[in-house]
Amino acid sequence: MGKVDLKQVHKDLYTAPKDRFAFVEPPPLTYLMVDGEGDPNTAPAYAEAVEALYGVAYALKFASKAVGRDYVVPPLEGLWWADDMAAFRQRAKGKWRWTMMMLQPDWISADQVRAAVAKAGLKNPTAALSRLRSERLEEGRCVQVLHVGPYDGEGPILARLHDEFLPGQGLVPVGRHHEIYLGDPRKAAPEKLRTILRQPVRAA
Repeated sequence: MGKVDLKQVHKDLYTAPKDRFAFVEPPPLTYLMVDGEGDPNTAPAYAEAVEALYGVAYALKFASKAVGRDYVVPPLEGLWWADDMAAFRQRAKGKWRWTMMMLQPDWISADQVRAAVAKAGLKNPTAALSRLRSERLEEGRCVQVLHVGPYDGEGPILARLHDEFLPGQGLVPVGRHHEIYLGDPRKAAPEKLRTILRQPVRAA
């Protein structure tokens, strides 16, 4: 069996037009998740969450590969919100709440996740591992767009989405703002980062 790439299995969810809004309806999908709050640039909990996710994701990949089912580790994703969503649009990052997550193949079991968490803890016993869980996400109908550039440059396109496109379509946002990080900020220049911005919606 060849290596499975979940970005290709769910191609419509991991591609989006640049600066133009497109509709998608993701099926229920299972993710590794870690919750937290605070500025992702400075909060230690954020760095620990990301580190825990990658550690467990790779432990799961290698365990699955050992029994003949190899796959590409999917990109990092995040759900973002605030008690007052104005704080999110105004980039008041200290007030942000988030769930960082990574998609998992549907054949990964709860026992495999527990074993991978234990294995990752032997290498790096971060506190975030105790908060890591596997959970099914159902978003329903969504609007998404590709943003190219620094994360702090998302404001104008999000304003267009919420202030122009959604009202013009007779829609309102529901659920949490979803970001998919196609570029690695540790390696790519900020102007070359590629991020899919997704918003679940419903009829007004």
